[in-house]
Amino acid sequence: MVEQSIKLNNGVEMPKIGFGVFQIIDDKECETAVTQALQAGYRTIDTATAYQNEVGVGRAIQKSGIEREELFVTSKLWVADATYERAKAGIDASLNRLGLDYLDLYLLHQPYGDVVGAWRAMEEAYQAGKIRAIGVSNFYADQLKNLELTTTVKPVINQIEINPWYQRNEDVEFSQAEGIQVEAWAPFAEGKQSIFNNPTLIKIGERYGKSASQVILRWLLQRQIVVIPKTIHPDRMAMNLAIYDFELDKQDMQQIAALDQHHSQFFDHRDPITIDQIFGTSIKKNRMAG
Repeated sequence: MVEQSIKLNNGVEMPKIGFGVFQIIDDKECETAVTQALQAGYRTIDTATAYQNEVGVGRAIQKSGIEREELFVTSKLWVADATYERAKAGIDASLNRLGLDYLDLYLLHQPYGDVVGAWRAMEEAYQAGKIRAIGVSNFYADQLKNLELTTTVKPVINQIEINPWYQRNEDVEFSQAEGIQVEAWAPFAEGKQSIFNNPTLIKIGERYGKSASQVILRWLLQRQIVVIPKTIHPDRMAMNLAIYDFELDKQDMQQIAALDQHHSQFFDHRDPITIDQIFGTSIKKNRMAG
């Protein structure tokens, strides 16, 4: 069976399954969801500046009564702050909004802007004890290797889109070979293509008395991938944690592998037009400010 925590390349341990809060923009709703997740047993909470809900996450943590060292809190630096000076301020702003003295993990949210400058600020915060581990999100293998070659502290994690429709085998294998932990966002592809009703996933789940969502999470864990499913429903929160009492066999894994469509379910992070549309304004603003 898969262990319930993993050790990152700097020795820091984190749970293999956490709670994501993407798209829970209202702070009160986010506070409620995180409170329920903590009560259900989650100890990893994944947020980001761009999610606009760090205040709600922080309030739930403060009210939980759980010792700080028992929690693993992640946030991320948005492209708008991807310069050295703005990243320094961005880290402090996240800590202030969360009401925390330190973050367990802090990620570059996207591989755009002054990545090296922002990473230098993150390295300094890491050395100062403001952050226990630093990593990246949405980096492809060449971008990840470039960052490794041009900076001092090696990323501990690359958080990327992975789900049965987009399995990222080569990207996963590269990161793992580099000693960089892979973490999956959108493990359920946000329900696209009726993923919870997929006959293959349902049939596999029936053998173990599990749902399609539990099969997906188990499949990820068995690929040694950390996962952060998001839900606002307490029953599903509990269900997503109940994945340590069964194990998929080789045939199950092969059947799920056959579902791979080899493309993102959201947008192509390498398409220049898309990059300009989503990130261009923030990058240009930083350049003008500099």
